[in-house]
Parts: sequence; C-alpha cells; structure tokens
Amino acid sequence: MGEAKRRKTRQGETYGQETRILRWVPITKAQSELFVSWTTRGAWIGIILMVVGWATIRFIGPAFGWWQVVF
Repeated sequence: MGEAKRRKTRQGETYGQETRILRWVPITKAQSELFVSWTTRGAWIGIILMVVGWATIRFIGPAFGWWQVVF
C-alpha cells in the first residue's frame, strides 16, 4: 500500500481538503494568507494617500494660492 492510500484511509472525509487554522474557526490557511496580502496592500494604499494629502495641504495648495498655511 502506498503512502497516499494510507493517508487517505487515515484522514477519511477530510482527505484533500485544505487545513484550517483552528478546528472551530472556518478559515483555511490559504484564506488567511489572502487576508494578509489584502490588508498589507490596503495599508500601503492608505500610507500613500496620507502622504499625497499631506503634500497637497502643506505644499501644493499654498503654491497655487488656494490657501495659506498658518504657522
């Protein structure tokens, strides 16, 4: 008997299914990696938007005379 057949008989119904992080949490490891990649991407987008907003308020707006920065 090969290793794959032994594994299949030992795991039963769960054979071939993705493993969960915790038994009682219905989230697989692949889903958790996807969540981490999306939140990392979202954080970088937020940082970039914050820097663009800061540069607009601090430098671009006053340069075009839209407003004056008060010190």
